[in-house]
Amino acid sequence: MTGRSVDYAKDAFAFIEELDLLTAAQAVIDAMERSFSRFGFENFIVTGLPHPDQRIETLVLLKKWPMEWYLLYTGRSYDRFDPVIRLCRQTVQPFEWSEASYDPATEPRAAEVMNGAGAFGMREGFCLPIHGLNGYEACLSMSGPQLDLTPQTKPAIHLMAMYAFERIRQILAPPHHTNPLTAREREALCWAAAGKSALDTSIIMGVTERTITAHIANACHKLGALNKTHAVARALQHRLIRP
Repeated sequence: MTGRSVDYAKDAFAFIEELDLLTAAQAVIDAMERSFSRFGFENFIVTGLPHPDQRIETLVLLKKWPMEWYLLYTGRSYDRFDPVIRLCRQTVQPFEWSEASYDPATEPRAAEVMNGAGAFGMREGFCLPIHGLNGYEACLSMSGPQLDLTPQTKPAIHLMAMYAFERIRQILAPPHHTNPLTAREREALCWAAAGKSALDTSIIMGVTERTITAHIANACHKLGALNKTHAVARALQHRLIRP
């Protein structure tokens, strides 16, 4: 990793350590505002994704949105046309809002949503989809007028966003006891947290890349995580590994 990439990793771990000291969900949002501002983020929303018979405002856990835009968005049921929410349902990978494609000619309401957000300074965004093993769907969506989203910043932003979501959920609904990890699973997650690939970790630990992949998969299963980054976030949150 480059020197600046290491700095981003340190920033992410410093943010995680700060969240561990917080006991109120709004305090987490305040910490997110401070820490994510360096990447250009100004607004956040943490919400479940509504079924056809649900209103999105009943599923919002926390938000820092311009109130006028929030009232407009919920009042006009923009979530039914929002291309960002549509892509959230289709992927487990974080994405930029620009990746949520739509055709303005055939989807004028989608264009209305995105243009409306832009009018309130939410011109660019980054979204973290959450798909629970029990079918639960949610997202953490962040935005700003101009974002610093690069291959160097995105891994840190992904980890920070995932941990923030987990911390908010923990505060609002404390989780059940999780299964302990083996020593090798913890070690593999520690190296993953440090930005090492499965190949890098296999060399460090003196095993095959396939073995590392199996350790990560086992850790994901035990922690109810959807991917490696999610597993790292949960392991850090429950003090199963240390940065």
